[in-house]
Amino acid sequence: MTSQPQPQRQLGKEQIRVIMVGLMVAMFPGALDATIIGPALPTIGRDLGDVGNLAWVATAYLLVSTAVTPLYGKLSDIHGRRIMLLIAIAVFAFGSLLCALAPTTILLALARGVQALGGGGLVSLAMTVIGDVVPPRERPRYQVYTSVMWTTASLLGPVAGGYFAERWNWTVIFWINLPICLAAWLMTDSKLRGLPRNERPHKLDYAGAALIVLASGLLQLTLSWGGAHYAWSSATILSMTAATIFFTALFVWRLATAEEPLIPYRLLSNKVILFGATSVGATMAMYVALTIYVPVFLESVRGFSASRAGLALLPLTLCSTIGAVGAGRAMLFVRRYKFVALFGQAMAAAALTPVFFHPVDMSMTEFEFLLGLVAVGCGAVFPITTVSIQNSVQRHDLGTAMSLITFSRNLGAAGGVALFGVVVASLPPASAGMAAVGETFRYVFLLGAAGFVLGFALLLFMDERSLTGASGQMK
Repeated sequence: MTSQPQPQRQLGKEQIRVIMVGLMVAMFPGALDATIIGPALPTIGRDLGDVGNLAWVATAYLLVSTAVTPLYGKLSDIHGRRIMLLIAIAVFAFGSLLCALAPTTILLALARGVQALGGGGLVSLAMTVIGDVVPPRERPRYQVYTSVMWTTASLLGPVAGGYFAERWNWTVIFWINLPICLAAWLMTDSKLRGLPRNERPHKLDYAGAALIVLASGLLQLTLSWGGAHYAWSSATILSMTAATIFFTALFVWRLATAEEPLIPYRLLSNKVILFGATSVGATMAMYVALTIYVPVFLESVRGFSASRAGLALLPLTLCSTIGAVGAGRAMLFVRRYKFVALFGQAMAAAALTPVFFHPVDMSMTEFEFLLGLVAVGCGAVFPITTVSIQNSVQRHDLGTAMSLITFSRNLGAAGGVALFGVVVASLPPASAGMAAVGETFRYVFLLGAAGFVLGFALLLFMDERSLTGASGQMK
């Protein structure tokens, strides 16, 4: 039996700002952990005396966090946002403690998996809460919070990871999460007590949850190992691919037969969610792959040092914030807001095309300018698709919908890196000369342009609905 809804009260702008700051603090450790670990991995391998298993330290977090993201969305629709966000923060902090105390690489990888059990809910739940307290028409005003948080984490993570590992101790990378999580807990606990509880009789489909965890985990392992640890034609990869298809088919069957499936059919048949989430996945695939392989291109073709290649990546990381903030502001004034995201996708694809034709002889000034255009175009896609999806569902489905877009972004990132890796693996040896390597590397940029064209095509099919403008409500 459901309880009667209590009277709702409107939220003022100052209340929303306070909640937004708390949410950004909650999201920050999850965003930071995606970038801070990389520069410290060699030091961790030396200190723990095990370099061979280092890849699992990074892979375990990505696998688990992606797999559990849909579960957080459904659980938040059942039990409420606040309690699930607090659980995610607590689990993430406990996992960070285990990471700091891990005596071996294997135990560190397992601890990273525990950490990811919490990290998988931080981003999607925070975006869900934003959807609860801010009406769609007003959400673009608050995109700057999210954009600044992600940019800060992206820039600070690699610098902090390298500094802590070299000057202090690599365990500081994980110890630092504890005070951040404590601050996030204190800031969100009291402020989110008034969040609406969508009192509907929900239940979790445990079989569906197990199937999506298995299917997504196997898919990511296949994409991570294929071409890197095993040949794509090897028995291991072929077996994992078959298992992925099998569990995916079982999950689809479960969605069609379960009394209350993990992902309701009404969401999957929603053209805003279906095409918005897949477009974001395609965009994130290209963006993340470029952030990884552009430095490889600059080092192998242009002869840059690692540090100089990292600095050359700044336009790609900084300008995405410009695109996100600009698109968010445009949504306040432009009725046909989807055009802004379409223009961004088209600009990103067009900017990579000259690099395909002139990978070696293009000046660095031109190259950096084109990277900036790519980043602005990518940044424009994320806020528009997020707000569109939030605007297309009822509040009691908001958690599940937000977890789907986060799930799509994570899978897209893994798939993009794997896809680009196949092309890079075909590069001729360095002894063939930089020109020969550059001629092959050009197809990486062609692939990137094609990915943005795919994102553009998917976005064309996304419905464009009028944004509601009611004030934020809380019970």
